[in-house]
Amino acid sequence: MKPPAGGVVDLYSRRASDLDADRCRTLFERPWLDAFLAHVPPAGTVLDLGCGSGEPIARHLIEQGRRLTGVDASPGLIDLCRRRFPGHDWRVADMRGFEGGEVFDGVIAWHSLIHLAPEDQPAMFALFARRLRPGGALLFTSGSKHGETVGDWRGEALYHGSLSLGDYRAALDEAGFDLLRHVSGDPGCGGATVWLARRRGGKLAG
Repeated sequence: MKPPAGGVVDLYSRRASDLDADRCRTLFERPWLDAFLAHVPPAGTVLDLGCGSGEPIARHLIEQGRRLTGVDASPGLIDLCRRRFPGHDWRVADMRGFEGGEVFDGVIAWHSLIHLAPEDQPAMFALFARRLRPGGALLFTSGSKHGETVGDWRGEALYHGSLSLGDYRAALDEAGFDLLRHVSGDPGCGGATVWLARRRGGKLAG
C-alpha cells in the first residue's frame, strides 16, 4: 500500500491548532535563516512555500524587514498567519501548483518539500527557479536518502518523502542553481538536512 502522501494536507487542515501548539519556537534554525537573509536585499520579498502557522520562521523573516508571501494548503494554518501578520500576503494553495507572474528575492521551503512524494519533488526545482529573480536565494530542507517513510504524530500517520542527496544536487543544477552551502543531518539544526542555493544569472545581495 502506498504511503499516504495525499493525507498530509488533510492532516494539517484538520489539526492546524495542534500543529501550531507543537511547533518549537526556540528558532534553532536561525543560523540558516540568517545565512539565507544575507542574500536577500533589505526589505526584499520572500516566498515561503509551506509556511505553516508563520511561527517561528516567517516571524523571523518579517522581523528582519522582509516582505512575506506565504503559501500553505491548510486553511487553518493560513488563518493563523493572517491574524498574526496581517500586513503580509497569505494564500491557501498547494505548493506544487503555485504559479503566476510574481518573482521574489528569496524562496524558502522549510520542512515542506519533505511532505511531497519523491516523484513530485524534481519538478519543484523548476518552480523555485521561475519564482526567483536571477541571483535570488533558495533555502530548503530535505531527507538524506531516496525513499518514503510514515511517522506517527499524535496518533496520526505523517508522510515524508525524499530523493537521494545526489538527486537533489542534480535537480538544483538542472534548474539553474549554484549550491552555496549544504549540511546533511545538521546537529545544530535538529538533525535537518539543509540546502542553500542561488539562481544563476545575477548577483546576490550582501
